[in-house]
Amino acid sequence: MERTNKLRVKTSRRTELVNITAQVAKMIAGSGVQEGVCQIYVPHTTAGVIINEGYDPDVVRDLEATLDRLVPRDAGYRHAEGNSDSHIKVALVSTSQTVFVEAGRPALGRWQAIFFCEFDGPREREVFVRVSRDS
Repeated sequence: MERTNKLRVKTSRRTELVNITAQVAKMIAGSGVQEGVCQIYVPHTTAGVIINEGYDPDVVRDLEATLDRLVPRDAGYRHAEGNSDSHIKVALVSTSQTVFVEAGRPALGRWQAIFFCEFDGPREREVFVRVSRDS
């Protein structure tokens, strides 16, 4: 039986990538699934999720800075709430990822990690995690 778990993520900056790999791995381990898939979904329009390098923290800082440079906060957007840049950044990174589960663990590459991406913080957000067995 599949069950969706919720992970809470609290951010402290407007643009912030938070490594959630350990929390997702714990949810996978707790599911009892040895072989299957893990779906990670962010139900927000100004936050997303990516898989990228998790070993060198400079990569995360570079990603944050580059997204802020590519999509500046104040660029004459029409959206009245003042967070159009956040919506655009999410369109670039996505709101979901799928990770294979092997031997009860996320099947990530050696340097890969799962990052929650906040673009309209600081906030507290939810991330949905569903682990399913192979059919």
